[in-house]
Amino acid sequence: MISATVILIALAAILWLLAWRRHDGSHRRGMEVGWQTLRRTLLLLIIAFMIVGYVNVLQPQALVQSLIGPESGWQGLLLGEGLGMLLPGGPYVVFPLIATLYEAGAGLGPAIALISSWSMLGLLSISFELPFMGWRFTAVRWGLGLAFPLLVGALVAGILGG
Repeated sequence: MISATVILIALAAILWLLAWRRHDGSHRRGMEVGWQTLRRTLLLLIIAFMIVGYVNVLQPQALVQSLIGPESGWQGLLLGEGLGMLLPGGPYVVFPLIATLYEAGAGLGPAIALISSWSMLGLLSISFELPFMGWRFTAVRWGLGLAFPLLVGALVAGILGG
């Protein structure tokens, strides 16, 4: 987490410097847009981290291990894929939640299936994809996408025993 923070600070500083060197106020406008984005998403971030905190405190470890633990097999992979499709929100919500489940005993294979499914098959994306891309595109992408989280989860579970 610390290295990611350092990288983001360095990237922000480089971008600020590049904007400042343009001498057209870009550095100020960039900060204004950043603050506007923070104001729009701050409540969502606070709620998301509260949910992660409650899941962390209330999670029944034995249930997590039995449903999506390292020994859960195909059931865990299928459940991970299904849960991944249902997870709402962006990475700031999903990654802390999956990390909490992983710390509670979720297997590596089901956790990878969960993340892969969320990124490829999030149900919320259909509402955007269908109007722009159409039924055929969506059906083909989903048909192919349904297999991928299971395959990578199974591969990881088989190779790394998780």
